[in-house]
Amino acid sequence: MTRLIDREFLDLCLHDWLGTGDIAARDTVDAVLDLSETLARERFLTHFKAGDAQEPRIGAQGVTVHPEVRAAIAEYAELGLFGAGFAEDLGGHGLPFVVSCASFAWFAAANIATSSYAMLTVANARLIAQFGSPAQVDAFARPQIAGEWLGTMCLSEPQAGSDLGVVRTRAAFDGQDDLGRRYRLVGSKMWISGGEHDVGGNIVHLVLAKVAGADGSLPEGTAGLSLFIVPRVLPDGKRNDVAVAGLNHKMGYRAIPNCLLAFGENAGAVGWLVGEEGQGLRQMFMMMNEARISVGLGAAALACRGYGHALAYAQERLQGRGSDGAPVPIIEHAAVRRMLLAQKALGEGALALCLYAARLVDAHADDAESAALLALLTPVVKTFSSETGLEANAMAIQVHGGYGYTRDFDVEQVWRDNRLNPIHEGTTDIQAIDLLARKLLKDGKGLAVLKARIAATCAAADGFADEVAALQAAWSDVDAALEMLRLRDAALDVATPFLFAFGHAVVGWIWLDLAIVARGKGKRIEAGTAAALRYFIACELPRVRAWLACCTAGGAVLEADAGWM
Repeated sequence: MTRLIDREFLDLCLHDWLGTGDIAARDTVDAVLDLSETLARERFLTHFKAGDAQEPRIGAQGVTVHPEVRAAIAEYAELGLFGAGFAEDLGGHGLPFVVSCASFAWFAAANIATSSYAMLTVANARLIAQFGSPAQVDAFARPQIAGEWLGTMCLSEPQAGSDLGVVRTRAAFDGQDDLGRRYRLVGSKMWISGGEHDVGGNIVHLVLAKVAGADGSLPEGTAGLSLFIVPRVLPDGKRNDVAVAGLNHKMGYRAIPNCLLAFGENAGAVGWLVGEEGQGLRQMFMMMNEARISVGLGAAALACRGYGHALAYAQERLQGRGSDGAPVPIIEHAAVRRMLLAQKALGEGALALCLYAARLVDAHADDAESAALLALLTPVVKTFSSETGLEANAMAIQVHGGYGYTRDFDVEQVWRDNRLNPIHEGTTDIQAIDLLARKLLKDGKGLAVLKARIAATCAAADGFADEVAALQAAWSDVDAALEMLRLRDAALDVATPFLFAFGHAVVGWIWLDLAIVARGKGKRIEAGTAAALRYFIACELPRVRAWLACCTAGGAVLEADAGWM
């Protein structure tokens, strides 16, 4: 049985490193993880390839998906996993966010496309529970927490891309009822995962739109965005004025439909305002930030799965001969072992980073330091995991040789699925601007917290003197580059390589922290964690200085004229 995620490493992260025992009983956590792995293998993994081969289709009855997707989501709901991380008074189980994330990692590793229905629904329901009125929570959040309905996030439009300031979906006030201020929406939304399907009884869309003025004009920029709850089926049982206008055919995540949606082609789609007008983007950022952690977690889980496939293949595939002339498995070759160790260091490092961020979510409501650190690390979580997870999956293909890029082996699809994650929920370059412009150049609170935690780790790292020295040198390079960027007019030109460097420096610290905690936890986990640390420090951390070279170079780095490129 191919390993999806190393359970022993996951236990180390949760129980020994992140201290989930302070917020949840260990037997409860273990039971949730056992259940999650079993369901992921028996209901999600089983249609991993079939859902990819038989994409959603538009027919007379709307969009239909592979029947095993419906069955998997139904059992996920029956076991209460949609509500795992919600308070009991909302119908949930009250699990900490870090535990629900660890649970979700199994499903993402087994089938990232099918698990995305749940990820989007949970984030949708959490936003409504946070910002919606009691009536809206009862009407729209509770059915999603129960898994009876599913949800989406509708931000972008065909002409807008990532520039939400130019959104043109309009909303006109249409009266007041028990669910709040009601509006009629007209417009279109693009790239909507799970936008239309036959999986759940209803779909709750969270739609960003602009309220038209008295003269019919729309406010400019993102400040004019408001957020609306727009269900596919209205409370009276009638179909809302929402239609799928087309499906986008992606290279991965194929079992979940990605839609162009049309709102208001007839009388206007009915939607209810969440909170106040003009607060939509602030509210949606809660959902987007949770989704960024979830996308990073999914990318890390896929990296771990690819590593499991590559390891199993390398242990079985005979090629080349040993000193006695007998055939040997390819894991005996140094080049293969290097690629396997690289996948472990990147994939499990990303998984640990995501779980660390999830633990901060549990703490940040009552702890300003945790909130500041979470804000700083969110773009790092999303980017490091999605970018290096893809690198790890590429190496998994390489370990398989020619078989790796055939559809007969899963690593080909794992790579395709993961290739979407650097774009999902904000591209890598958008995350880079967020980190550099907002989280570092404008506000240094999160960085101060991070540096204090790194210093504490280094002080406790007896026996890792060389690794500590290398990590401290890397952070000195980051600090020096950041100080130069504070004085540079075109700092954002190099925001992306700076994010890459920053992310690697963060994960170098995480591996050191993990290696300290792993001591005495068993020969396999202690030796494996130490090996991953040594590899990361020796082979990955030097990339930090290379990425920062363009950040500290004098003059403009990007002088290309669009006319001659």
